[in-house]
Amino acid sequence: MVSSTSTPLRSGIGYFFQGWKLVSLPGIRRFVVLPLLINVLLMGGAFWWLFTKIETWVPALMSYVPDWLQWLSYLLWPVMVISVLLVFGYFFSTVANWIAAPFNGLLAEQLEARLTGATPPDTGVVGIMKDLPRIMKREWQKFAWYLPRAVILLILYFIPGIGQTVAPVLWFLFSAWMLAIQYCDYPFDNHKVPFKEMRTALRSQKVMNMQFGALASLFTLVPFLNLFIMPVAVCGATAMWVDCYRAKHALWK
Repeated sequence: MVSSTSTPLRSGIGYFFQGWKLVSLPGIRRFVVLPLLINVLLMGGAFWWLFTKIETWVPALMSYVPDWLQWLSYLLWPVMVISVLLVFGYFFSTVANWIAAPFNGLLAEQLEARLTGATPPDTGVVGIMKDLPRIMKREWQKFAWYLPRAVILLILYFIPGIGQTVAPVLWFLFSAWMLAIQYCDYPFDNHKVPFKEMRTALRSQKVMNMQFGALASLFTLVPFLNLFIMPVAVCGATAMWVDCYRAKHALWK
């Protein structure tokens, strides 16, 4: 195979749903198990805990609504619930991706080899251990890029009016872009493409990547489905890499 599909999709929505098919490919399923298990344990436990706390967190945030916006409370309440879920979901998906990063990289490597017929440079436990320092450094680069921007957006939530109207929209857009970076980075990093160069490549097709990240964000909010989102998104992002970026950036053919 020279592509994940007979015709490149050029749509982030298409690549996201392609990921649901790719995780079940024979020979790929065994590389899905560890990322899936990590995500199930962490995201499942985290969202169970969140739902025990959300009834107190949302009213606390709604207390910042100014008097002149009180008439919109019935609309702002669901917005704030979704915002809490988005922030919380992105935070714990980031933690899960840190823990599962070596296995996500291996999954992306094996799927790329399956889609292209190429031979990956190194696989298995030995390959993971050799690459672990580089993988963790890359995760830290992503976190360092993300953190100051996330802090600014979180501060906006506590500004009356803005925090209940503009901030949720900005956070959703930011989460979509950050999740596109998070999942697309695995195949880029497998080929040792620098983080800055990877972001530049993604910006060249920003609409496609925003579509992909937006769906990943939305599925992170859906109970049960969010347990499977990590390996699915890795597979969808790898298919996107093969079709749209590999020809220019591949280290191994």
